[in-house]
Amino acid sequence: MEKIICTNKKAYHDYFIEETYEAGMILLGTEVKSLREGKANLKDSYAILKSGEVFLLGCHISPYSHGNIQNHDPLRTRKLLLHRKEIDRLTGKVSQRGYALIPLKIYFKSGRAKIELGLAKGKREYEKREVIKEREAKREIERAKRKDLR
Repeated sequence: MEKIICTNKKAYHDYFIEETYEAGMILLGTEVKSLREGKANLKDSYAILKSGEVFLLGCHISPYSHGNIQNHDPLRTRKLLLHRKEIDRLTGKVSQRGYALIPLKIYFKSGRAKIELGLAKGKREYEKREVIKEREAKREIERAKRKDLR
């Protein structure tokens, strides 16, 4: 069972998500406590590959409310844990133009903090508008069906 801490709703609006990966996170004690309180934000965060390792940048985990002087920096760079084969596959994909690693959600799975990364390709403005039009059309069809059933 997983307990979802936060999701990146804007990621599905701004990107086409092609593949997803589950990664562990190296965190400090106060960061874990803050996550358990649900105080995290994935907005404008992304992951990079540097020298065969994956790092998460821009993820804001608020300082722990009962923390002291050893509280963590909210925007620090955090290392992510993936299998070597996954990192090698991602290295090849991300090196292609237009691909990025975008965090989709942070959650606890069997007591451990996990992050779901999406291999994403950016949407253009007209593609975003098309998706919105399709969603509205489906909604109208569903309304018409419900109205006919009454």
